[in-house]
Amino acid sequence: MKTYYTEGVCSTEINFEIEGDVLKEVHFIGGCDGNLKAICTLVKGMKVQDVISKLKGTTCETNTTSCVDQLTKALEKEMR
Repeated sequence: MKTYYTEGVCSTEINFEIEGDVLKEVHFIGGCDGNLKAICTLVKGMKVQDVISKLKGTTCETNTTSCVDQLTKALEKEMR
């Protein structure tokens, strides 16, 4: 399990596991519990690049980022 510490959002960290090019597990610490549990369920088993292309750039309220945008940053960093 990898850990990514978020910036500028309500969640404080994202724990995730990638196997090959597939997102196997993802868990957010903090943030909007129900919404983030749903996101985790939806992206589990998806190809990492598909998650990035669908969620990158998503904003929350007046922020320039969101918890799911932070997930894409974590995935991009890991896939480098």
